[in-house]
Amino acid sequence: MNNTTKTQNFTEAFIAHLPPAEKGKRYLVKDAKNPALFCRVTELGTKSFVVYKKFQGKPIKATLGKHPEMSVLSARKKAAEILALFAENKNPNVEKRKLCNNITLKDLFKDYIEKHAKVYTKERTLKGNQDTYRLYLSKWSNRQIKSLSKVEIESALIKLNETNGIHAANKALTLLRHVINKGIEWGLDFSNPTIGIKKYRTQSRDRFLKPEELQRFFKALQEEPNVIFKNYFLISLYTGQRRSNVLSMRWENINFGQNTWYIPETKNGDPLTIPLVSQVVDILQEMPRVSVWVFPSATSKSGHIEEPKKAWHKILKRAQIENLRIHDLRRTLGSYQAIEGTSLNIIGKSLGHKSQQATAIYARLNLDPVRESMKKAVSLMDKYKESDNISILPQEKREKNAFIPANKHRA
Repeated sequence: MNNTTKTQNFTEAFIAHLPPAEKGKRYLVKDAKNPALFCRVTELGTKSFVVYKKFQGKPIKATLGKHPEMSVLSARKKAAEILALFAENKNPNVEKRKLCNNITLKDLFKDYIEKHAKVYTKERTLKGNQDTYRLYLSKWSNRQIKSLSKVEIESALIKLNETNGIHAANKALTLLRHVINKGIEWGLDFSNPTIGIKKYRTQSRDRFLKPEELQRFFKALQEEPNVIFKNYFLISLYTGQRRSNVLSMRWENINFGQNTWYIPETKNGDPLTIPLVSQVVDILQEMPRVSVWVFPSATSKSGHIEEPKKAWHKILKRAQIENLRIHDLRRTLGSYQAIEGTSLNIIGKSLGHKSQQATAIYARLNLDPVRESMKKAVSLMDKYKESDNISILPQEKREKNAFIPANKHRA
């Protein structure tokens, strides 16, 4: 702290008009009413209220908050509380950590949502986190986080896996771990109890409509009385795009001149342009445009269809098809691309995959080009089974690599 620090009676107007510090520096202004209260100003003009006080022979700094989020009146009240702790021979920074360490899961999750999720995550992810907490973690809402043990969490996850499945257990663990890690980043002074707990291993789902199922599926779709749902499932199959993107398809993003569909934002956060095959173009051109949405709904908040599961289950029942999800329509397109010999790179691009790992599931179906290549190589090798000349190098290379008798190199 600089002894030449100016002293001034703090008012809202005075603090608001304090100029930024010189480049690379910062300065302090002392409050005339509370000599331990200061306003610290940086070169960017950021103003923070702090308390400076000697404690047990050492200078202690306690940061109160930033202006204007914290008013002068609030800063003075908080400074008085800090000085009261000093009077009780307590270090306010240590007490702050103690208070933080007693935080409940409910309060930390609230901070997590406000300080992190609403700022850094997408709306869909935010809602997913809130749903995961409500469904799987809220039973610990009033528990102090430090009271949660690794054994207790592991036991709860085992039970959750048995009742709700692997994905539910993994989502709960991931969210709990992330929330507590953020708490530690913000001041919690104990280790994360989820450390060492491993997520359940999941297998890539490879379900798609088999050839013998496709005929029944198309027949069941033709019998669907709701044209909007019928068209939704057909377009999902023919474009291979994610459920949420197809549901929120807008007419303004369809280009009939180029037969393309522009998706402003995919799950990966990137935009994507999808070429539309003639079957999709024909479906779209026959649909009435009664809304900005291709698949409108008069009852949903969004204005478009949000939950097609009821219609989906009826179609599967008519088609006598089991264990098929709507997302499997996306996988069906990729599977038939692979069967036709399409490269994994092209499949990945058509489905909007960001990583090759997401496309790797189709490698097992893309065997015909590999088989053809192997057949050609084996056939070539077989030509030399009974031949005296076993070299398969081209004539030019054989001449270059011809054996030269050793005596020709002698002087």
